[in-house]
Amino acid sequence: MSGYYKWIKRTPSIKAAEKHQVKQEIQKEYDEAKQIYGAPKITEKLNERGITIAIKTVGNYMREMGIMAIYRSKWVKTTIDSDFSSELENILKRDFKADKPNTLWVTDITYIWTYEGFVYLTSIMGLFSREIIAWELTVHLNVSCVIDCVKKAKSRRELDKALIIHSDRGSHFVSEAYRQLVDEDMRRSYSKKGDPWDNACIESFHALIKREWLKRFKIKTYSQPYSLVFEYIETFYNTVRIHGSLNYMSPNQYEKNYESIKQSN
Repeated sequence: MSGYYKWIKRTPSIKAAEKHQVKQEIQKEYDEAKQIYGAPKITEKLNERGITIAIKTVGNYMREMGIMAIYRSKWVKTTIDSDFSSELENILKRDFKADKPNTLWVTDITYIWTYEGFVYLTSIMGLFSREIIAWELTVHLNVSCVIDCVKKAKSRRELDKALIIHSDRGSHFVSEAYRQLVDEDMRRSYSKKGDPWDNACIESFHALIKREWLKRFKIKTYSQPYSLVFEYIETFYNTVRIHGSLNYMSPNQYEKNYESIKQSN
């Protein structure tokens, strides 16, 4: 009997203790990423910190811990297309790769539901690093929401002469005010009518911010979404959130790395 009591009182094995410690580190990375990262990204972050572990092991531990990444829902069409012109050119043609900053931008508008009604998020993304260069949140869908967002983006960047800005054919993006502003120093590009995949990157981002962040909250007032959007874009997505397509760097890190290499050459 004494052997039994010794057995139940014995301390965990070294292997069990190590596993417990790794699980704590996984939980830490998961929480710091706002419960968004899955096994591949958590593995990358652990490896960066010198914790050598395989993706499969992290995935197994996460299942044991009952945590998982929040998966993306299917795309839902939320914009109304305009018949402004059947000749609006699609320059991008689903080529979403840019070899340097400020050569390819994409933009779109999405809605955010609140108990008081909808608010509307206009975003501009730079395809080089997937950074959200500018965004506007409004309670109306006037063309000014797009104009203000473009002006903000232009003020923040030194524009390349060949910069292309791509959008869908919504009425805001074929308006006279938008065309005049953009044509000053950019080229306009448009998706085919009713085809979300022609503007997949910004559509994906708007699905991402809802799936990873906004759907967690009961948004009661018009003013509440601003702080939520600011927190996600400015303190997480642009600055912290790593992307597999960016060699597991954040958009800001990726651009800084580009500038560092450029200056050293």
